[in-house]
Amino acid sequence: MRAFSASRVQGHDISWPYKLVIPSAARNLLFHVVNKFVRETYMLSRYWIHLAELTIAILLALAIYFSWRADRRDRAQLAAEVAATKQLLTVADARQHDRDAQLAQTLAALAAEKRTIVTPAQIVRELPTQISLPSPIVLQSAPALPNSPTPKPNAVVPAEDLKPLYDFTLDCKACQTKFATAQADLTDERSKTAALTRERDDALRIARGGSAWRRISRAAKWFFIGAAAGAIAAKAAH
Repeated sequence: MRAFSASRVQGHDISWPYKLVIPSAARNLLFHVVNKFVRETYMLSRYWIHLAELTIAILLALAIYFSWRADRRDRAQLAAEVAATKQLLTVADARQHDRDAQLAQTLAALAAEKRTIVTPAQIVRELPTQISLPSPIVLQSAPALPNSPTPKPNAVVPAEDLKPLYDFTLDCKACQTKFATAQADLTDERSKTAALTRERDDALRIARGGSAWRRISRAAKWFFIGAAAGAIAAKAAH
């Protein structure tokens, strides 16, 4: 009590509170009230700390659950879309294979006809099956000449056949132009298909969890998050 031995500090008497006589019962009651207030305050603070820790653990567990559920849903949706796309590509490949086989057969038949039909008489006979003409083209024998004892026959084209033949020639040129454009488009479509195939393979790899290193990283991330949630829950329980 040395600090309170002086009776006056800066002209004021500060010794009067210590001259008061407090009964022991009142002093014990005051001590009990103060001690109870401190203990309740401490318990209340610990309660709020535990409640905060438990809330954080619950929120973290909910975040983990919803994140896992969203990831699983996205992967399932992606797998379904990839499977549907794969089925469409399979059907398209089958149709393309059938068209290619049919085209090969048609081209082989046309090439065989070109090799077989070579004489004027054969051509005049088969020409109406290839192009519709108003009047048939006929062969006329040319008169024999001294320098040509066996002259070749001449084909007589009726005037009304000239327009269909001319239109057929233009149609052939249009078909050739369309064919060249279709070939260029086919090349571009094959490039697009190759790019889509790479994207499909990437999507499949992602749907399966990515590369091995990515799967390990994801597993480690969920392990540490789960460990943190478990530690917080265990601390809150104590």
